[in-house]
Amino acid sequence: MSALPLEGGSSPETAPDALAGFTVGVTATRRREEFGALLERRGARVVSAPAIRLVPLAEDADLLAATRQSLEEPLDDVVVTTGVGFRGWMAAAEGWGLSADLGEHLAGARLLTRGPKARGAVRAAGLNDHWTPSTESCNEVKEYLLAQDLHGRRIAVQQHGEPLSDFVAALREAGAEVIEIPVYRWLPYRDISPLRRLISQTISGSVDAVAFTSAPAVHAMLGAARSEGLEEALLAAFSGSVVAACVGPVTAEPLASRGVPTLQPDRSRLGALARALARHLPEHGVTRLTAGDHRLEIRGHAVVVDGELRPLPPAPMAVLKRLADKPGHVVSRAELRTVLPGSVARDSAEHAVEMAITRLRRALGPSGIVETVVKRGYRLACLYEAGL
Repeated sequence: MSALPLEGGSSPETAPDALAGFTVGVTATRRREEFGALLERRGARVVSAPAIRLVPLAEDADLLAATRQSLEEPLDDVVVTTGVGFRGWMAAAEGWGLSADLGEHLAGARLLTRGPKARGAVRAAGLNDHWTPSTESCNEVKEYLLAQDLHGRRIAVQQHGEPLSDFVAALREAGAEVIEIPVYRWLPYRDISPLRRLISQTISGSVDAVAFTSAPAVHAMLGAARSEGLEEALLAAFSGSVVAACVGPVTAEPLASRGVPTLQPDRSRLGALARALARHLPEHGVTRLTAGDHRLEIRGHAVVVDGELRPLPPAPMAVLKRLADKPGHVVSRAELRTVLPGSVARDSAEHAVEMAITRLRRALGPSGIVETVVKRGYRLACLYEAGL
């Protein structure tokens, strides 16, 4: 499925609290503090759950063997997929005493960089880049090469955490000699418990969005869910109320291939991803209504009452959202009991609902928003304006 649209015109992203009341899961390992700060500055509650870890291969025999193979004869093309990977390759070559030879071979080749970060790393090394695709996609690099006669060409392909099997196979089928450069690989994060908690929170709707900055992180989350028998439930959550926010089309591909819609920024940058969330969630993740002459904006874990943000505990928030599903209509205690988080014993269910209502009224502040209808249940005294 295609990426979720981003609305134009005036946008709430300019407000410092655009994400106030929303919870965003962050699966990034590298630069997660920076990305989390971008979201928190916009008011978001951030749940950090690193999905993967980068393992450098500076001491890896495969990388050394690939480097030596690259130096046996001149290279015609070098595909640079990531800036960190290219820098790691150059650093490893320097440690082996091969940096001068590698630099000479790279200088004589066409350097095809997947995106601006890879291009910046090439230029920082004193080398000239030949071409960069507008989509920052390995697929476009592949099509660019396949449009040419590749018979007899020696092409080095720097991998980016996982094998580019289809990419490499297509070049070899076209007659090229391909050298795979395994600069680093992605492995599951050492402590997987935060990721498991995030999977449960996503399925239960306790988070409003999950942000991904790499395809391996998507695979890791899906794999962790699969091991618990929860993959289909996780995909259903992403196809429902929880936004899967991906930094670009390469990151989104594992979800897109499963028919899951994703939110993507115009540019594949962390700042752009944060801005995309700050536009999308206030537009699509808010129920707006007037109750008891008070304006309400119901968000992920908070409600804005007449412009004032009021965080709510899970049980009162679940009750408020169910009441807002039927504005002005009575919702029975039995129905409200079904939305309370956790298991509630039947003999204490009515008391649990009453406590949630009491806490909800206390958190909302002004009276007259939630009405009691004797022997029937509760309702919001409201005129419905707009919602999910």
